Amino acid sequence: MYFKPLTEEERRINQRIDEFNRAPYFEIFLIVSGVFCAFTALVLVGIF
Repeated sequence: MYFKPLTEEERRINQRIDEFNRAPYFEIFLIVSGVFCAFTALVLVGIF
């Protein structure tokens, strides 16, 4: 397969993609924490 060097526009596009391409660890942590707290609250309300 033949590969050609990247053009300046392709480098700019790759740089923009790299800025937004990250794993949403903080959002995942918030969702898991919210589900855990909601489950705990439901269990406590169900006991009493």
